[in-house]
This record gives sequence, C-alpha cells and structure tokens, in this order.
Amino acid sequence: MILPIIIVLCTVLFIRFIEQKEHPWLTIFFNWIPSILLAYLIPAGISAGIQKDFSGADIHNLSKALFIPLAIVAVMSSLSLTQLKSIGWKPILVFLSGSFWIAVFPIGLLLLFRNSAFVQDFLITQEFWKGIPPVVGSWIGGSTSQLVLKELVACSEAVFLTILVLDNILVNIWTIFMFQSIKKSNSLNRLLRIDGLSPPDSIQAENENKINPLLASIILLGSVGMAHFFIASFVVKIVVLSFVGIALSNLIKNWNFQFVLKLGGILILIVMAVLGLKLKFSLIQFDAIFMGFLVVWLLSHFVVMLGVAKLLNVNSAWVPIASMANVGGIATAPAVTAAYEKKWMPHAIILAVLSMATGTFWGLLTISLFRILVL
Repeated sequence: MILPIIIVLCTVLFIRFIEQKEHPWLTIFFNWIPSILLAYLIPAGISAGIQKDFSGADIHNLSKALFIPLAIVAVMSSLSLTQLKSIGWKPILVFLSGSFWIAVFPIGLLLLFRNSAFVQDFLITQEFWKGIPPVVGSWIGGSTSQLVLKELVACSEAVFLTILVLDNILVNIWTIFMFQSIKKSNSLNRLLRIDGLSPPDSIQAENENKINPLLASIILLGSVGMAHFFIASFVVKIVVLSFVGIALSNLIKNWNFQFVLKLGGILILIVMAVLGLKLKFSLIQFDAIFMGFLVVWLLSHFVVMLGVAKLLNVNSAWVPIASMANVGGIATAPAVTAAYEKKWMPHAIILAVLSMATGTFWGLLTISLFRILVL
C-alpha cells in the first residue's frame, strides 16, 4: 500500500504547487484541464509507466471509508444559511429550477426515446446510464458529489473517464457562452418585459474570530468517526454527514467556513488521485450522440431557468449566474457575475456553495428515478 500512497501524495502536492503559480500558460492549461481531471490522470499515467495495477490496493477502501465522507462533511459545513437568505427567494428559485431540470431531464428524455438503440444498446446494455448521475453530481454539486455518485451507482472507470473528458470540454464552452449571455441581460429583460431589477441584499461578512483550523478538523474527523461506527450503509452515511455538516456550520458560532472549504478541495483532489490508480487509458470511448445528448440537456437547463425568471419577474442576469453556480462552480460563477455586476459576486459564491451542498441529493433523485422508471 506504500507505493499507491506515495503516488497519491506526490500527485496532490504537485497539483497544489502548480496551482499557486501565476503564469498565463498555466491559466490556459487549467481552464481546459482542471486540477480535478489532472489529479485523475497523473496516477493513471504513473501506473501505466511503471506497469503496475493498483486497482485492488487497500487505499481504495480507505478513500471510501475516510476521504469521501470527510470531503462531504467539510463541503456541507461551508454553507451559511444566514448568507443564503441575503440572495432573496426569487434568484434561489431560479437556481433550484435549474438544478431540478438537470436532475430530471435525462429521465424524461430516456422515457420518450425508450425503445431507441441509443437508450437500449448504448445507455442500458453498455451501462452508460451509470455515467449520468455523476454528470448530475458534477453539474450541480461539483467534484465531491460527482465522486460520491460514481461510488453509489458503481460507474465503471471506462464510462467515468469518458464522462470526465466530455464534461470538461462542454463546461468550458458553456462558460464562454455564459460570459456572453450575462452581458445581454439588459436586452433580455426588455425583450421578456422583466422589470423586477432590484439588487439583492448585501452579504453579511464572516466573523473574523474564527475557530482554530485544528479544532475544526477534529470536529469533522469526529463526525466521520461516529458515522462510521454507527452507520453501515454508505448511502445513509453520506446523507447523515451532509446534514451534520449543515448543522455544524450554522450552529457553531465562529465556524471557519474558509478553512473547511479549502479542506474539502484538497480532499477532493486526494479522492480523484486514488480513483486515478484504477484508470486505464485504453478504456476511453467517445460517442457523438451522447455528446449531443449532453448539449441538449445543458441548453434546455438554461431555457427552463429563463422561463422561471420570466414567471417570477426577476432579472435575467440571475440565469447565467445560477447556471454557472450549478455547472461552473465556486471559481467561475463569480467571474461570470463580474461581467454584469461586481457587487453581486459574493452572492454567486453563496449560490455555488449551495450547489455543492445539494448536488448529491439531486443525484440520488436521478438514480432513484432511473431505477423506478427506466431500468
């Protein structure tokens, strides 16, 4: 088990090191190959280079028992309900409508084309349907939810790698589209006759007297330890730890939101690096119809949110903001928001954190609907 641990540790340290470097080429590189994907590919490359198979190493059990649950409780504990209220219920409803559509659209489309070769042969027979819940997790919750849902649905490495590559390409193109879309918000408001353009309330700043990172780590580890001791089911454990995380962040005064969010990011890199030990590059596949399915899925998500914004008479700028909070994440959501109104950047960050906190639950809904209605 020593060699896999060394590979994972070196991978994470290397990525964290180059992430700190400010260089134009690195910025372009990470735009197209994010650290999460890199953490998955490097261990696979090393394993292939030294001709070793680490797919059965004990570190995979450690990841499922410790790293994934710890990442969940850390990310969930980064959500402040007090700050969430400042956004207002209408933008939050726009955001939730986008999340809901991401979770249920594939079920509706597959029911509509249930007897097609794409559904029967590609999705069901080749088990590519197992790649859809991780996409839901990626688009709504980010990498943490994506990894949890991969485990829950037992998605193969071949399907998962294909999903990662296609998802990464599509999200980068989508980000460019959202940058252009938000600049047209005023024109869209006039076209849709939206006049509810009042700005959201200011986000309340965090208390500077935060609890010590060591104490926060002990609390998180203690939560995972108790869950591991009392709960056998992985699914139940994840759900319970999600609620524990929300309780910690909103019941403990001076909770260190910044630290737990950073810790969650590091844990996600660790989990991805561990998964990379199972990866074989020869497994990657590409299907143009599946890519088209993802494109239609994403475009319809935008149209639905735009319709909800019209119904609620809320600024259409919240549509690209909510979309990037869902699909993009905590880095790209405020960047896109700044192209319209820099004062709204903190609100975009809070929406992105809400996305991270709810992604696993939306993915569980998708899995349940798949098993009830499609399979």
